Amino acid sequence: MSGSYDDSVGVEVSSDSFWEVGNYKRTVKRIDDGHRLCNDLMNCIHERARIEKVYAQQLTEWSKRWKQLVEKGPQYGTVEKAWHAVMSEAEKVSELHLDVKCALMNEDFEKIKNWQKEAFHKQMIGGFKETKEAEDGYRKAQKPWAKKLKEVEAAKKAYHAACKEEKLAISREMNSKADPALNPEQLKKLQDKVEKSKQDVLKTKEKYEKSLKDLDNSTPQYMENMEQVFEQCQQFEEKRLRFFREVLLEVQKHLDLSNVASYKNIYRELEQNIKTADAIEDLRWFRANHGPGMSMNWPQFEEWSADLNRTLSRREKKKASDGVTLTGVNQTGDQASQHTKHSSNLSVPSNTVQSLQSSYNPFEDEDDTGSTVSEKEDNKIKNVSSSEKNQSYPTEWSDEESNNPFSSTDANGDTNPFDEDASPGMEVRVRALYDYEGQEHDELSFKAVYNENWNFYRKTRTLNGVSHYSSGFT
Repeated sequence: MSGSYDDSVGVEVSSDSFWEVGNYKRTVKRIDDGHRLCNDLMNCIHERARIEKVYAQQLTEWSKRWKQLVEKGPQYGTVEKAWHAVMSEAEKVSELHLDVKCALMNEDFEKIKNWQKEAFHKQMIGGFKETKEAEDGYRKAQKPWAKKLKEVEAAKKAYHAACKEEKLAISREMNSKADPALNPEQLKKLQDKVEKSKQDVLKTKEKYEKSLKDLDNSTPQYMENMEQVFEQCQQFEEKRLRFFREVLLEVQKHLDLSNVASYKNIYRELEQNIKTADAIEDLRWFRANHGPGMSMNWPQFEEWSADLNRTLSRREKKKASDGVTLTGVNQTGDQASQHTKHSSNLSVPSNTVQSLQSSYNPFEDEDDTGSTVSEKEDNKIKNVSSSEKNQSYPTEWSDEESNNPFSSTDANGDTNPFDEDASPGMEVRVRALYDYEGQEHDELSFKAVYNENWNFYRKTRTLNGVSHYSSGFT
């Protein structure tokens, strides 16, 4: 470098040329750079391998998540299979990218690492053996020429100094001739000084020219020795460059999945699966499984069954009760054949029911010999809890049931005779065993009436497993 000095010879470098003393160090530094570049290339490959691994993991996670979403989603048929094929492609590509990661680390990375270890040898004192050998070779080739160069520089310096001294001596002599105060002896000394300086100039010039000639004579050998060392460094660098090129080509092969037969097959298979999707087939499948193509148990006429009736009627015996609920009445006038709109509760205390049961059981005196034992059992009055005295029917009953005669609107649209807005003239008769004064707003007051001309009508229908009785008086 210009303006610097080489420590070995102490010669000032006047240019940036390789031939200048000490400027060989750039080629020596290239050896150290080669070792660092191996590390850089390994780091580069390692980062790419990590990216391949992360990408493979993300593909797998993406495929798994979307496969579940598609399976749980509304898509169906061949298009669903085509969609699944996209996730299958991701899983297969994920495996290939894991192979890329393994190839980069197990082959390329390790190859660079091993080559670096064989090409560069560390020293105990630091640095690399190859660097020291190159520097020693340059120093040895440069030393003779550098020594002569140093002599040339010294001769040049002496010559230039002599020339300067000569110029000063001549200047003094010229000035002394015009000075009358100087005696002849002083003038003679000045003249001798001029002569001596001229001789010094001639001597230093001759020496300078001789040193240059020697330097010129040693230059070819110097160049040959330097080139020899340089070629050795070139050969070492050539090995590194060729090795890097070889490794990069292998990296390219590992990264280029387009040359992998299985990679091409993945997308060939994906294309086939997508083209297999058939909208007409999917619509046909949906029609058969979720549309008009489905089978149907169409309603048919069902004959009444005594066994079925007995089974259904027993379902209302599940709840024990303290009170009694009047579920049906016989109405006078034109309303006798109509159903009530709402269920109306006539709550009677439990002791009244007990008196009714102990004193008289109307079902035991029925003359209808056609009634079965099960029917008589079904005709027993139900007891309900006092806390449930306002509940008319079991919980399985609903106002929305169309066959409930006590729903809000029956088939004929009649109103409930128990409502306050019921039609005038409608009569509801009940029989009390003793006098009772209603305690609640929804309870009726009764007066005991003993008349032998009453009886209960037999049950008239069974709805949803609950028997209903129409009670009236003759």
